Amino acid sequence: MALEHVTIAPMDPGRFRDLLGERYAEVEDGIARAEDLFAGRVVWHVNSTARGGGVVELLTSLLAYARGAGVDTRWVVIEGDADFFRVTKRIHNHLHGFAGDGGELGEAERTIYEETLARNAAELASLMRPGDVAYLHDPQTAGLIEPVKAAGATVVWRCHVGLDLPDGLARRAWDFLREYVSEADAYVFSRREFAWEGLPEDKVWTVPPSIDAFSAKNQDLDPGTVAAILGVAGLGPPATQAAGFRRHDGSRARVDRAAERFEDAAIDAATPLVTQVSRWDRLKDPAGLIGCFHEHLRDSDADLLLAGPSVRSVADDPEGAEVLEEVCEQRSSLPDAVKCRIHLAALPMDDVEENAAIVNAIQRRSSVIVQKSIAEGFGLTVAEAMWKARPVVASRRGGIQDQIGDGDTGILVDDPQDLTAFGVAIRKLLDDRELAERMGVAARERVREHFLGTRSLLSYLALLGKLLEA
Repeated sequence: MALEHVTIAPMDPGRFRDLLGERYAEVEDGIARAEDLFAGRVVWHVNSTARGGGVVELLTSLLAYARGAGVDTRWVVIEGDADFFRVTKRIHNHLHGFAGDGGELGEAERTIYEETLARNAAELASLMRPGDVAYLHDPQTAGLIEPVKAAGATVVWRCHVGLDLPDGLARRAWDFLREYVSEADAYVFSRREFAWEGLPEDKVWTVPPSIDAFSAKNQDLDPGTVAAILGVAGLGPPATQAAGFRRHDGSRARVDRAAERFEDAAIDAATPLVTQVSRWDRLKDPAGLIGCFHEHLRDSDADLLLAGPSVRSVADDPEGAEVLEEVCEQRSSLPDAVKCRIHLAALPMDDVEENAAIVNAIQRRSSVIVQKSIAEGFGLTVAEAMWKARPVVASRRGGIQDQIGDGDTGILVDDPQDLTAFGVAIRKLLDDRELAERMGVAARERVREHFLGTRSLLSYLALLGKLLEA
């Protein structure tokens, strides 16, 4: 078993200077402090995949800026087989209060979990030196805490998932993981409400996730480039100009690959588009959104697009292919007049920045963006859509409610299963374009104030300063 070492190209945090204005002085002070604090240390980040999902988006950006600020930051990905990821997906679902596949978290599952991590632990620990810092991300890595601490590293366990009001399933997952995470030096959650009962209060930190305004997923694209990217991806008319974008390192690139599409007709360039971008995951409720469109929006003039990653490319989510197949079957069962207006797209993941550029274009093309999550850790796709000044309709779940000010920067729906409420909210924004535009402008400003990557970097610097200077 071999760890995957992910290449991190350094990015200069100075590119935020114009965007933040006077507030950039705080970033400069943080960089100066980091140079002293991390001299001679390596800051390791460990997770279970380098492709797909919000955690990868977050790490790709933050680690590049940390390197650009002079911190020796490294990213490694653990290896696991199908049985391991089946168990960790079950834990993930339980932490969200969702039964998932209905399976157990018993001794057989613990054996699979521990044996897989033991094979990763020896190699990982051999890389560590006393004084290093290790960020271990999510349930897949919790079993590595003890061996990494034994190697002399300061360990932070970062949990990106959680539940505002924990239930029996969530506590069952806590019970499975607690013996592993208890040895961490600090615990970081996206919301205070996600922190587990019984964890030492002085070890719990809250750091909301963030986006990178300059990444391929969030950089500004002019309308012609948006149309060109969608044309190459097969989600709009054929391209009439280059489908170009800039990579994270500033180099030029273009979109060359098409999405795998499940549709009866192409998306017309003039048709309003209601979109959800997410993994193919039952917790994102793509089936519910299709039902909402069928029941409440079929007489609108909009089409519905559900976009997610190619299911062959996300190793740590074994349920993705099943969910995509389920929603394809659901779509096929609808009347022709509705079915032809619902489009499913599995986006190529061969080049993650190409994938990000396609998502960027999709969100900018959309009239309304939806996040119909049954449960949610934070929901970075919401902040991404808000940054593009798009109105968002989303479930009042997890970190989504920290991002959207209901009625000001989007619309929150209290019950994720309430198809009528979602339909009414989406229709309101489709019909009142002035309201939609006003919400979009306010949404972008909220992201600028609270959810850009520099804010996360400063929060992590404060955490590590407390741990390393104690």
